[in-house]
Amino acid sequence: MIHTFRAHDAVELAVLERSGFVESVHIGSAVVVAGDGSVVTELGDINAPIYPRSAMKPFQALAAMQSGVPLRGAQVAIAAGSHTGSLEHMDVVSGMLKAAGLNETHLGCPAAWPRDADARAWLVRTERGKSKIAMNCSGKHAAFLWACTENGWDTAGYLEPNHPMQRAVRTVVEEYTSDSVMHTGVDGCGAPVMAVTLTGLARGFSTLAKAPSDKFANARAATIATSMLDYPWAVEGHGLPNTVVMEELGILAKMGAEGVLAMATPTGASVAVKVLDGNGRAATLVALTLLAAAGALDIPEVATVLARVVPPVMGGNSPAGSLRLGRAVSVLLD
Repeated sequence: MIHTFRAHDAVELAVLERSGFVESVHIGSAVVVAGDGSVVTELGDINAPIYPRSAMKPFQALAAMQSGVPLRGAQVAIAAGSHTGSLEHMDVVSGMLKAAGLNETHLGCPAAWPRDADARAWLVRTERGKSKIAMNCSGKHAAFLWACTENGWDTAGYLEPNHPMQRAVRTVVEEYTSDSVMHTGVDGCGAPVMAVTLTGLARGFSTLAKAPSDKFANARAATIATSMLDYPWAVEGHGLPNTVVMEELGILAKMGAEGVLAMATPTGASVAVKVLDGNGRAATLVALTLLAAAGALDIPEVATVLARVVPPVMGGNSPAGSLRLGRAVSVLLD
């Protein structure tokens, strides 16, 4: 069986302290690459395969656009995002399906309750129940389906690894990460998920983030990077970590399930993190700190953003501790 890296190959990325007692320790691996793709910071095993999960969505969206899907504005961002299923999000996805001549029943992702409280209340009040459009991957799936109708491909089998849509995704993933896909599995939404290295993921985001300022770059890649920053609410949701980071710092940010996060600045400085226990609560803290330690972001600006997005450790109604950097990361700030 193929494995990601093991515990003995990981480092201490963050700890949760409660009442002066270290309650939990998050170990993992992380890498920072420069704009030229060279490795600047290496923590743990950065060459073992990982499933990027939803951090791969910008490249899946790029494959759809290169297959002829005329995504625009918020449609681009939501295809590259993991939205909360707000009414605004669902409206964008519904519009994509309508443009493709399809509807919610064609989506291959499972029905879900939205994370957004107002949208959930609306679905309950109107007795609609769980919705495929409310599922956080529905934007990506709508883009896949739209590519099928643009090209005359089978819509029923669009999630099969050998479908033309998924072959196009594999081509983009390998091009941008400079990795060969090491393994293909099934993501939580039913789409293929392709294993690459943490370093490959960081290099892919580096290339994507530089595209708007590179006259030789793929124009659709530039559109994805620009649209994610122009419509950050469509990538995750108002007030949530990825959205806040993009709004406040002007850098790409995309989380993935099981503790994965990738970020990249417009100059191509990029970071990719994999928390081995799969808990992503420390990923933003670690990723932004690593970019700041590498000189890619200003420390005061990062501190301001972290104060907004790092979850508090509460005891009743009062702070009881904090989520803080582990030794392997904090030493880089000395």
